Amino acid sequence: MGIYDSHTHLNDEPFFDDVPAFLARAQHYQVTEMNIVGSNQLLNQRALELAHRYHQLHAVIGWHPEEFSDYQVATLDQLANQLADPAVVAVGEIGLDYYWDQDHHELQKQMLLDQISLAQQFHLPIVIHCREALAELYDILKMTDISAIGGVMHSFSGDVDWAKKFLDLGMYLSFSGVVTFNSAHEVQASAQYVPADRLLVETDAPYLTPMPYRGKQNEPAFTAFVVEKLAQLRQVEPDELAQVTTENARQLFKKRD
Repeated sequence: MGIYDSHTHLNDEPFFDDVPAFLARAQHYQVTEMNIVGSNQLLNQRALELAHRYHQLHAVIGWHPEEFSDYQVATLDQLANQLADPAVVAVGEIGLDYYWDQDHHELQKQMLLDQISLAQQFHLPIVIHCREALAELYDILKMTDISAIGGVMHSFSGDVDWAKKFLDLGMYLSFSGVVTFNSAHEVQASAQYVPADRLLVETDAPYLTPMPYRGKQNEPAFTAFVVEKLAQLRQVEPDELAQVTTENARQLFKKRD
């Protein structure tokens, strides 16, 4: 069984015109399945195109919290139409990001609530982006009772206490290249704590490149280095870690007929 990159962006500019080459490199590293994650109108459409073109790619579509300037009622109507496509395995990436934006927190919350409602309507899990807003995000996920659909905290960056809280809500936790950084002690402790059946791996390529390639452009092939680090932290073999996380991803992101 290969590795499942649960969150990557082959629909983004660094990759979109050369997808076959990046898929071949991923295959070389035994990364055989991927979620292509959208965040706005263009990237959602590209995620769908790639999922229809390649059997090993799956679409995750939604509106990123930083895309609030283009978000409107018509956006929700279009998103609802796209979510009916069986190539879509989740709604995302959605969430809260207070790192850059200090003026539109209420709009971000409304975007998140709207899209959780759609996910519940279509019985799809959610893929959550969160930056500098864990407490408010937790309150929203708890209030909306997302346990029935489930979801994943993408590139989880919280400590063990936050890991416990989101696990209690029924969420999976996904770890990116950040877990390989020497300074990422809290993230590494969380990665050791998460139960094996709630653990996922990802690249978030082209971002968050893992060691030993930190500083260079990330790509799906490098999920293998995330697997190696997690296996080391959890004192298991990389093949076992790959198998468990792939099975978890397939369980959460079920294909629809």
